[in-house]
Amino acid sequence: MNKQQITTLFSCLFLAFTLAAQQPKQNIRGTVIDADTKSGIPFANVSILNSDPLIGTTTDLDGNFVLENIAVGRIDLKVSYIGYENKVIPNILLISGKEKVLTIELNESFHQLDEVVVEGNKKNESNNEMALMSSKKLSIEESKRYAGAISDPARLVSSFAGVANEGSGNNDIIVRGNNPRFIQWRLEGVEIPNPNHFAIEGLTGGPISALNSQMLANSDFYTGAFAPEYGNALSGIFDMKLRKGNNKKREYSASIGILGTDLTTEGPFKKGTNSSYLANYRYSTLSLLDNLGVVDFGGVPKYQDFSFKLNFPSNKAGVFSVFGLGGNSSINSKYYESEREEVLTEEFEQKSTLAITGLNHFMPLNDKTYLKTTLSYAMNGSEYKESRPFNQSFINFHETNLSKETFRLATTAHYKHNSRHKFQLGIIQSNMSFSFENEYFDITTKKYLNGQNNNGNASLSQAFATWNWRVTESLTTVNGVHATKSSLNERIFVEARSALRYALNEHKTLTAGFGMHSKMASLPNHYAIVNENGAYQTPNKNLELLQATHYVLGYEQTLSKNLFLKVEAYYQELYNIPSARNPEINYSLINQHDDIFTDHHLVNNGEGKNIGLEATLERFFANDYYFLITASLYDSKYKTTDGKWRDARFNGNYIANVLAGKEYKVGKTNNKTLGINTKVNLLGGRRYTPINLEKSIDEGHTVFEDNPYSKKADDIFSLNIALNYRINKEKLSHEFKMDVQNVTMQAAAIDYYYNEASREVEEINQLSMLPVLSYTIHF
Repeated sequence: MNKQQITTLFSCLFLAFTLAAQQPKQNIRGTVIDADTKSGIPFANVSILNSDPLIGTTTDLDGNFVLENIAVGRIDLKVSYIGYENKVIPNILLISGKEKVLTIELNESFHQLDEVVVEGNKKNESNNEMALMSSKKLSIEESKRYAGAISDPARLVSSFAGVANEGSGNNDIIVRGNNPRFIQWRLEGVEIPNPNHFAIEGLTGGPISALNSQMLANSDFYTGAFAPEYGNALSGIFDMKLRKGNNKKREYSASIGILGTDLTTEGPFKKGTNSSYLANYRYSTLSLLDNLGVVDFGGVPKYQDFSFKLNFPSNKAGVFSVFGLGGNSSINSKYYESEREEVLTEEFEQKSTLAITGLNHFMPLNDKTYLKTTLSYAMNGSEYKESRPFNQSFINFHETNLSKETFRLATTAHYKHNSRHKFQLGIIQSNMSFSFENEYFDITTKKYLNGQNNNGNASLSQAFATWNWRVTESLTTVNGVHATKSSLNERIFVEARSALRYALNEHKTLTAGFGMHSKMASLPNHYAIVNENGAYQTPNKNLELLQATHYVLGYEQTLSKNLFLKVEAYYQELYNIPSARNPEINYSLINQHDDIFTDHHLVNNGEGKNIGLEATLERFFANDYYFLITASLYDSKYKTTDGKWRDARFNGNYIANVLAGKEYKVGKTNNKTLGINTKVNLLGGRRYTPINLEKSIDEGHTVFEDNPYSKKADDIFSLNIALNYRINKEKLSHEFKMDVQNVTMQAAAIDYYYNEASREVEEINQLSMLPVLSYTIHF
């Protein structure tokens, strides 16, 4: 081998080693648009902060940009254009297996002068400019990062100030001491039914979300004094958005873990066009958790779900998109005598079904106005059967079937007069129907009897108007009105809303808000069959809407570039709450939770009140670490027909959360990342009604004392830890994750029940340690 050949060989080896050692690269693409008109901004500057040499580009005539071959990891992106406020998007995570596609909205500057710009990442602000307070923007990465969230958006928001879960393992969202039934789930701009597996009509939570977090774009969560566009909710709004699929490149991801196996695909329908698809399918049985004895379901839960979004931009007719979410779940639970495992003592069967689909149309009418219209259909149903031994045989004691359908049309017109004045007008029409079948075995007559067998329909009509007025560069107000009318009651409820945001200086801001809100009771409550003096009637059909008035004061301060403080005080008055007409019966829908319907004659004379103080100290993710500390003190009361104020069912009095996380770069080329995240959570104990043991033994079933929610169970403490390990290879990335809830295996009592077999009152404990393991590949 001559000298030239040796030189060539070593050059090739050196080149191969260099290529192998190079950090994987990825592209960043996106569109820069006007936040109000949603039209593309041409010639905007897009650059990566702290890049040396500077990496940047400008947008094309449609506002599109591409940054190619960017080293994977985290970057800060800056976008600027004359006449608009500069925007910095911090800590964008690039992985080798998935191209990053962004939609970046810029707000027009208050002064139409080139030199007047405001720069900031606005991480703490809502995506919705009409929401000035009591709001929180959620990113999909947070739902994956926070310990205990297990990629579930509902569990993610339980880390926010004023928000609690109920300790049993369900993801119910308790906002400022209110009933979790009082929140509203939204998807793609319209209200949707409970998006959880094993869900029951009227409830808003469940053990497992049916919507995979990989499908979500940045979304918003509101805890009070909502913007005028939101109606039919009293406590909170979860406004979720689906992201658009990659319209230039086909990409895939697959995940396998304890909670299931899922596949995600996205890409253009046809290369060279801007249309795209995004779809996810997931299937699971929790047999592994059941076999390991981590949790005892009495059987193996099974569930599957499918979600999608199809996006079709057109040249002149606007943008059309089709979205959907569907799922079903089932479990057959069997319980045996502890001494004789072959003796079956109880059997439960539960099934639930969910189907949501919709068509969105976004149409710019001119350079100041656009129209957005959504037509949607939703169906949710549940079946429940309970069997027990009776007279040496095993019989069906109770069976319930419930289904509900909703057709909904929502249209919003947005008009931007200038940078100071913006207006919204909208209408929402919802047509609902339900069918409810209930049969039970009467021990006395030894016959099957029909219970709440009924069906019905109703409509809910809503309209709203909003005015966003930027009075000065420091002061912004949002004022408006929301009107609601139910077909079950001819009264129209007109609700005033007002909020303001005043910047004392560059770092300190005051906020204030007032809002009147209303919500329709669930249809099973309206159509409940009540036995009054031997006559079966539906006296609750014409119940009026539940109502509330919210008052909020807030203070915000940016303590440093990445450290943010927020304090809010609130007072809520609830009124027109359906309560039992009989003053000797202490019953209010403020406390209704697991029961689907009521068997009481209700009148709209109940009241409630919530008062509280919340604080948030957040260190945004930067320099590879973050932390979030939230604390809430609150008091929730209710009053029924007897005129006495009592503790409400969800009055836990206090909530505290401490979350923190750190990422470590691993590997010679920093292509591997180890993340460690923790969450410490403390909840005030749940309220419960004492059980009269003596009467329960005599009557053979649970008998409660006449002192509802007068007792408070143990405080609930949990420590959650999540570890994730990400590996970036050329054109693909792997991620291993372990998320362990209740690491220290705390077992606080959260409720009590009467055990007929042991003839004793026994505890229901908080969810025990739950390890969730998963592996995901993107390519």
